[in-house]
Amino acid sequence: MRKHLLSAFSILFASSLLSAQEVVFEEYDLDNGLHVILHQDNSAPVVTTSVMYHVGSKDEDPQKTGFAHFFEHLLFEGTKNIERGEWDKIVSANGGSGNANTFLDRTYYYETFPSNSLEVGLWLESERLMHPIIGQVGVDTQKEVVQEERRLRVDNSPYGAFFEELLKNLYSKHPYRWGVIGSLDHLASATLDDFKKFNKTYYVPNNAVLVIAGDFDTAKTKKMVADYFGPIPKGAEIKRPDVKEDPITQTIYASYQDPNIQIPAILLAYRTPGQGQRDAYVINMISTYLSDGESSKLYKKLVDEKKMALQILSVPIDAEDYSSYIVGGLPVGENSIQDIKKEIDEEILKLQMELISEKDYQKLQNKFENQFVNANSSVQGIANSLAENYMLKDDTNLINTEIDIYRSITREEIMEVAKKYLKVNQRVELEYLPEQKAAN
Repeated sequence: MRKHLLSAFSILFASSLLSAQEVVFEEYDLDNGLHVILHQDNSAPVVTTSVMYHVGSKDEDPQKTGFAHFFEHLLFEGTKNIERGEWDKIVSANGGSGNANTFLDRTYYYETFPSNSLEVGLWLESERLMHPIIGQVGVDTQKEVVQEERRLRVDNSPYGAFFEELLKNLYSKHPYRWGVIGSLDHLASATLDDFKKFNKTYYVPNNAVLVIAGDFDTAKTKKMVADYFGPIPKGAEIKRPDVKEDPITQTIYASYQDPNIQIPAILLAYRTPGQGQRDAYVINMISTYLSDGESSKLYKKLVDEKKMALQILSVPIDAEDYSSYIVGGLPVGENSIQDIKKEIDEEILKLQMELISEKDYQKLQNKFENQFVNANSSVQGIANSLAENYMLKDDTNLINTEIDIYRSITREEIMEVAKKYLKVNQRVELEYLPEQKAAN
């Protein structure tokens, strides 16, 4: 009886915690097409101002890649009213912090301030949108910054190129086929007019969502939003190519030699549905079950029990048009990457042929509920979730309901989705190897 009471109490506590986490928000559009989302939370005197632009590496010209990531840097260079080098000083002087990031489908900028500096955040982001300086000095400066970033993160980093290598093999037509950081040669050869055209096309209010989350007065904030962002002209309608990939029907074998590593890796990559589709949620559960963290099936089997792998790699990539599930490992001792692949395939086959246990299923549900709560535990996290749910999943209220999708996924559905997408003939097998030194 005591166990049942404790179980009931745990369920009741989890339910009350999740209901307490409900995020109340308001959304509306300005006349220029800017979508605005407001989430008021006066429990702490902080506020996050963020803008997500619907532009990522997939929106680039195949002959001019790296622009979206480059703009993430360039648009901190200054504006007509903010001198070069002053952006970060203004943020710090007002007790704030901020950053930006770029991925396949979007670019995101944000600042978190004490709530009495909300207007500073709105001014900064409106300046970025309305008055950016796309000048030769800033472009040349940021070309050097991006070159150094690529050297550190990709060219000279152990296993740094695996993402690009997998993308170019997973996709032959779709613009996901190149890495987010793009080509340094393309950036080097780009003209100032190329950058101005990119800015004019994508950095427009009708291609953006502004999110304000935290401690603010709604009426005053709406007026400030109208004053700072209302005068910005609407941009031309953006025409995005609708590129469909042919299904992978035969295993794609690839290899890459990395001069920065000594231990080889095997990476298996499967193309899966876009992040807003139900099957994508099931794939996320499969990824967590098989290879996410030290409690996952593959980690426990290959690292803890059999001691065949030094590490298990799991890199689910959520994206708008297609997602992907990437799993792999680094062998240890006398084991080879083919030994690791064989063991991984055994676990995937088991998942396709048998229902996971009730215990493992409940453990998965608990993990996703915990992630759901944690993602919305700060105004900064809430701002990011609101922006992404609106822009990339077309449903802002997923911030409250996404957990219900995971709760509704059955063990039978997990098995069927594994059968559908995780077939050997539907994947890329990348042998990621140490560079072979030329014989004298």
